Amino acid sequence: MTQDSGLNTPNSYASSGVSISEGTRAIDLMKAAVKSTHGPEVLAGIGAFGGMFDASALKQMQSPVLVASTDGVGTKTKVAARMGRWDTVGQDLVNHCVNDILVQGARPLFFMDYVAAAKLDALQIAAVVGGMALACKQNGCALLGGETAEMPGVYVDGEIDVAGTIVGVVDRANALDGSHIVVGDVILALPSVGLHTNGYSLARKVLGELDWSQHYDQLNGTIGEALLATHRSYLSAYDQLVKAGVAIHGMAHITGGGLPDNFDRILRPDLAGVFHTGSWPVAPIFDMIQELGQVPAAEMFHVFNMGIGMCVVLSKSQADAAQKALSESYIVGEIVSREDGEAQVQIVG
Repeated sequence: MTQDSGLNTPNSYASSGVSISEGTRAIDLMKAAVKSTHGPEVLAGIGAFGGMFDASALKQMQSPVLVASTDGVGTKTKVAARMGRWDTVGQDLVNHCVNDILVQGARPLFFMDYVAAAKLDALQIAAVVGGMALACKQNGCALLGGETAEMPGVYVDGEIDVAGTIVGVVDRANALDGSHIVVGDVILALPSVGLHTNGYSLARKVLGELDWSQHYDQLNGTIGEALLATHRSYLSAYDQLVKAGVAIHGMAHITGGGLPDNFDRILRPDLAGVFHTGSWPVAPIFDMIQELGQVPAAEMFHVFNMGIGMCVVLSKSQADAAQKALSESYIVGEIVSREDGEAQVQIVG
């Protein structure tokens, strides 16, 4: 008797909407990009049940501390779906995670990804993971492995979910926790390149009826291009500051919640950060969203990064050295004593 493969039966896995062969094809397409991020410290990567990373180099540190973070790119994937472009969201995810551990002084070691869809499209998935691999190489980080899942009924057809986990390391003596921030310190802003990975639900609501492929003079491009601008990594900027001998007192990655909900995370309760609007450039896409959506300024600052991707707190005496090391940076505020009842983050015009 010949055994039926089951591929065409009513109760086969394929009939339920899951294609094992497409998942395998996706892995084959992304394999070279993933392996390009591997150095000799990667002992087992793609294809293994678990990634293996040789951490013996950490012995050179006096007191190595592992720092980990998990995040996603939110509804920016819906922008990618509308534009039919999938090469940027993978970069967004890696750079976002790199920045999240960088604020504590950690350098990335390896990254693990999770990509899921209602129906796998091998070329689409390979483009996303290829973007991750590119960003991992740029940040000196191994893309160690991950998961690709096909879940019909859970996700919307044609769209995907992207998330990832990063693991980095910092010598305990060099870890940043904001404890060195004092009154009189200045706030150095490193500019964003747009929305990065936050605020897309509001942006899509306001801009949804417009033509995202049309050129707008005020944007010097299209809405689609502005919304898909890649989340910037600030690892190189951090290295330049350290090389210049700048003592960093604290750093804050400005993501969901904007300045009000991120900068206060590095401040003691008795301190406040004062930001002066107009002291840094704001990308035109924010002006377009605010004007068309009639969004109050306070809401804009709570939803978006408003042009600031990373805040660095340092001594006023080192402000000139910091700006010489980073030509694209702005002194945007200072640290003051916080009075009872005052907000920890104050945005003044």
